[in-house]
Amino acid sequence: MPKDTSIQTVLIIGSGPIIIGQACEFDYSGSQAARSLREEGIKVVLVNSNPATIMTDPMMADKVYLLPLTVESIEQILSENKIDAVLPTMGGQTALNLCKEADELGVWEKFGVKLIGVDVAAIDTAEDREKFRQLMGRIGIKVAPSHVANSFLEGKEYAQQIGFPLVIRPSFTLGGTGGSFVHTKDELDAALERGLKASPIHEVLVEKAVLGWKEYELELLRDKNDNVVIICTVENVDPMGVHTGDSITVAPAMTLSDTAFQEMRNQAILMMRSLGNFAGGCNVQFALNPHNEEIIAVEINPRVSRSSALASKATGYPIAKIAAKLAIGYSLDELKNQITKTTSAYFEPALDYVIVKIPRWNFDKFKGANDTLGLQMKSVGEVMGIGRSFNEAIQKACQSLENEAVGLGYYGKSLMKSEEIIEYIKTPKWDRIFRIKDALMQGVTVKTIAQATGIDRWFIYQIAEICKIEKEIANYDLETLPESLLRMAKKEGFSDAQIAKILQGNTTDDAVYEKRKALGITRSYKIVDTCSAEFEAKTPYFYSTFEG
Repeated sequence: MPKDTSIQTVLIIGSGPIIIGQACEFDYSGSQAARSLREEGIKVVLVNSNPATIMTDPMMADKVYLLPLTVESIEQILSENKIDAVLPTMGGQTALNLCKEADELGVWEKFGVKLIGVDVAAIDTAEDREKFRQLMGRIGIKVAPSHVANSFLEGKEYAQQIGFPLVIRPSFTLGGTGGSFVHTKDELDAALERGLKASPIHEVLVEKAVLGWKEYELELLRDKNDNVVIICTVENVDPMGVHTGDSITVAPAMTLSDTAFQEMRNQAILMMRSLGNFAGGCNVQFALNPHNEEIIAVEINPRVSRSSALASKATGYPIAKIAAKLAIGYSLDELKNQITKTTSAYFEPALDYVIVKIPRWNFDKFKGANDTLGLQMKSVGEVMGIGRSFNEAIQKACQSLENEAVGLGYYGKSLMKSEEIIEYIKTPKWDRIFRIKDALMQGVTVKTIAQATGIDRWFIYQIAEICKIEKEIANYDLETLPESLLRMAKKEGFSDAQIAKILQGNTTDDAVYEKRKALGITRSYKIVDTCSAEFEAKTPYFYSTFEG
C-alpha cells in the first residue's frame, strides 16, 4: 500500500546542540529524512535550537524554526502551521523526550497531530527501565537481574539483594549520563546519588553488571505490514563495561557463531515487534556470555541512533531516508534500494569488506579529566576505516585519527615494560588498542592479553599478525625490502609513512611510495554496493585497497 495521503505537512524535531553523546549523526539523519519526505511532495517544517547544522539550512526544509526545544516552541509552531504529523525519531533522545512531554500535556491531541515513526508507548517502554524489564519477561528474553529504584534507600536495599559488581543506569538520559559501575559497597552511595540526580524522573535501574561479556548491536527497520529487515550487525571489540560510543566497533560481527547470530536476530525482531505497532528504525543491543553463548538484552532504542549513521555508511543502505518513507506509510517491498536502483529495500545488505570504527577523544583539551572509559560516553567524534580485512580496516582507521598515529602503533615513543603494560591494559582507556600492540611486540602472549582485557582472542590474533609483519620489515632497509613483503604489508593496511618508520636507515614515505609504484604495487578500488556485487549497482561508492 502506498503512502498515507492524509499527511501533507510533517514536523521534524532536531537534536539540539552538539554535545558529547549526540553529535552530527542526528544532523545527518534529520537532513536525510527532510530530503526523503520532500521527494514525496510533503511539506517539511523543521525545529532545532542549533543553527550550526546542515538540517537548518533554508534549502533543507520548507520552513525552519531556530527555537529552544521546548513544549512552548512546539505549540508556537503548531499554531502557526497546519501540521499533520510529527517525526521525532531523527533527533535522538532529545527529540523523543520532547515528544513524550508534549504528548503528556495533550499538545498533539489539541492540534490534531499524529505521531509517525514511533509511538509514545514505545518510547516509554524503551526508556523506562522497569517497563522494559517487564516486557522482556513477558516475551521470554533474558535481561540482567535488576530493580528500579526511585529513592536512595530503595537503591541501597536492591543493591544488597543483587550483589556486586553493579551498574547504576538512570532513566531517560542520553549517552549514559549519570551511569556508573559499582564494584564495592563504598562506591554505592555516590553512584546512587549521581544517577538519581541525572534522571529527569528521579529513577535509576540497579542492575547486575555483566562485565567481560561481549557486546553487539543490531540495526533494524520495520514497515506497517510488520516486515522487518536487519541492516547491520555491529560487534564491539571492547567487552561490556565500555559505552558503545567509546568502543572500537566492527561490522559485520566477526566472532559470533552462526547459532548465536540467528538467535540474536530472532530476539531482535521479536523485541521490535513487541515494542509497539509503528513503522521506522530501531537499534537493539545485546550482551553475550563468551563461555556459554547465553544472550541477554541490554536495551532497545526506537529511533535512528548514532550507530544508524555508521551502519548506513558501512552498508550503503540509507537507514534514515528509508525510515522516513516507512513512517509515511510505504512498505519495504515498495521501496527501491538506493544504490542498485533495481532491487527492493526489503533486501538485507551483504558486506564483502570489513568496517572498523574508532572513537576520537580529546582528553588533552580537558586537563584533569578522568580518561578511564566506562558507562558515560566521552569521545568527541569517530573515524571509520574500510578494508578487505580487519587488519587493513583498523590500520586505516588509526591513520585517520589525527593524533600522530601512522597506523596501529606509535613509533619512536618510549614503551612501558611488559608487566606495566599488562597492568595498564586491564583498565579501558583511549590508547588501549595501541598498548595491546606494544605488549604483543614485547612478546606478551595472546592468552595473557585476552585475560587482562576481556577482548576476544580473535581480535588479538589479528593484531599479532600486524606485529609479525612489522618485525619482518624491521630486518630490512628500503633497498633490500622484498617485493612480496612490501605487497603483504600494503595488503594488511600499512601506510607508506609507517613502513618508512619501521625500516632500517633513514627512509621517507615518498621513497617507499616510489619503490612500490615502480614494482606496480598500486591501489585498486572496490565498491560498496549493499549486495556484494550480486546485482549491478547504479550509484555505488568506492574504497581503496591493495588486494588484487
